[in-house]
Amino acid sequence: MHHIALVTTSYPSSEDGSEAAGSFVADFANVLSQYVKVSVIAPSLQAKVVEISPQLSIHRFAVSHLPLSTLKAYNPLHWLPIMHTLQAGAQTLESIAQQSKLDHIIALWALPSGYWAKTVGTRHQVAYSTWALGSDIWSLGKIPVVKTILQSVLQHSQCNFADGYLLKQSVEEISLRPCEFLPSTRQLNITEHKVLSAQAPYKLAFLGRWHTNKGIDLLLDCLQSLNDEDWSYIQEVRIAGGGGLARKVQQTCSVLQAKQRPISLHGFLNKQAATQLLQWADYVLIPSRIESIPVIFSDAMKCQAPVVSMPVGDLPRLIDEYQVGIVASNVSVPAFTHAIQQALRIAPQSFALGLSRATEEFSVKYSVQAFLSQIGLD
Repeated sequence: MHHIALVTTSYPSSEDGSEAAGSFVADFANVLSQYVKVSVIAPSLQAKVVEISPQLSIHRFAVSHLPLSTLKAYNPLHWLPIMHTLQAGAQTLESIAQQSKLDHIIALWALPSGYWAKTVGTRHQVAYSTWALGSDIWSLGKIPVVKTILQSVLQHSQCNFADGYLLKQSVEEISLRPCEFLPSTRQLNITEHKVLSAQAPYKLAFLGRWHTNKGIDLLLDCLQSLNDEDWSYIQEVRIAGGGGLARKVQQTCSVLQAKQRPISLHGFLNKQAATQLLQWADYVLIPSRIESIPVIFSDAMKCQAPVVSMPVGDLPRLIDEYQVGIVASNVSVPAFTHAIQQALRIAPQSFALGLSRATEEFSVKYSVQAFLSQIGLD
């Protein structure tokens, strides 16, 4: 059986829903292990090896700081933990390559995982591929020295993948090579058939980090802008997640609740609770300021929930292509408020055909099979 090492800087160690960035990676690894043997290399506060199944093992390398995304190269206080992380990740992959024959290495994301894959892969003559997220390409690609390393990693890989169409173009521009679209999506346990609503009042849901990038502050302003007639079309708004804007979220929701608006707050949700929320919702709200293709989009599709979205990243293209929701005219409170008002006057039932099609094409199995086909191990 073929053996693939999956190297990532983001892999969940809990089930509380707070590690959304790596949640789909675990599902990808799990489904991939149904076809090949998979060794996952990922950070943790303690070094350990966890055997999930005979085909799937998690090799944790110890780091002093999580999540790694909060480490900044421009902060001298972060230099030591960054160097430690770079060494620990490379050593763990090297150890696996020495102990067992690898047929391929997939790096999530391009940096630093791709750098580890390139270094170890070259030493052991193992081909590697990268799967890029927006953060490592759009942020790190702007730093001169880092961009050179990124370019080298992308140019020497067997294949490059990106989880968005705009991101795919960016990878191609940096690497001067083709890049394949590979959606990041989670495996959801959906047990009940959802009947799409035919008439108001409707149930609205937001699920995500309470961070300015995710636009939770914009959403709160929109909810305050809705008039009495708009609220007559709303049965309830549920906001789930957590993060740095928690205080603002709580304060604004308290103000809305004092006005008898049907709104409720929920913390981070594990995958099953998130699935239940999306199955409950008639519309999922995506007020983000910046996105590629968020996991919440594919989750919503699987749960048969049309979306109301800001016009960011690939969302306008996808929502138009599949006909699965409403897109605001621009990233602003008035525009998103108008989009919500439009959605409240359209039955979710009218999006049924597009939702069914999108569900099929945003599955973990589809992504795994596309990946294996591209690297020649199908």
